[in-house]
Amino acid sequence: MASARGRSEVKRYIASLPGQIETKLLRGAARAAANVIRDEAQAECIDEEVAAALKVRTKVQPGLITARIKIDRRMPGSSRALWIEYGTDPHLISVSDQDRGGMSVGRINQLNKEGSLVIGGHFVGPVVEHPGAKAHPFLRTALDRKEVDAIAAAQSYINARVSRGSITGAAEPEGEE
Repeated sequence: MASARGRSEVKRYIASLPGQIETKLLRGAARAAANVIRDEAQAECIDEEVAAALKVRTKVQPGLITARIKIDRRMPGSSRALWIEYGTDPHLISVSDQDRGGMSVGRINQLNKEGSLVIGGHFVGPVVEHPGAKAHPFLRTALDRKEVDAIAAAQSYINARVSRGSITGAAEPEGEE
């Protein structure tokens, strides 16, 4: 009768593969793909501060690996990202109620011009009509333009780390880049 040795080691190795694939392979591949998209978005962004605020974040949940390109809200200029991406509608700008201290805009203007709207060093009154801003999409279009390159980057990452009989590399740390 034939005998086999090493069955338990083979079973243990096969059981460890999904975890290794998740931590060593797919998370890094997702990050590599997202970096391609982020780089394109940074190149297309019309605001350098917003471009610098673009970060890649990866997350692993059982059976789900995600990579997101997000705006780091701690960075200067990050609040302008949505305005640049989607534009703004025409709107009115006025002195906010909390800055008025219970006074009317007219009373603020009589006391000093500090609480009034000043643009370019000139007093412009209590309310200004902003014409809106044209959208300059950079995030959505970056994905459309670089989808194939991102997939190629993920495939290249995987190919570099899978060899006959093993998955090389350390587990990807969670976090931003």
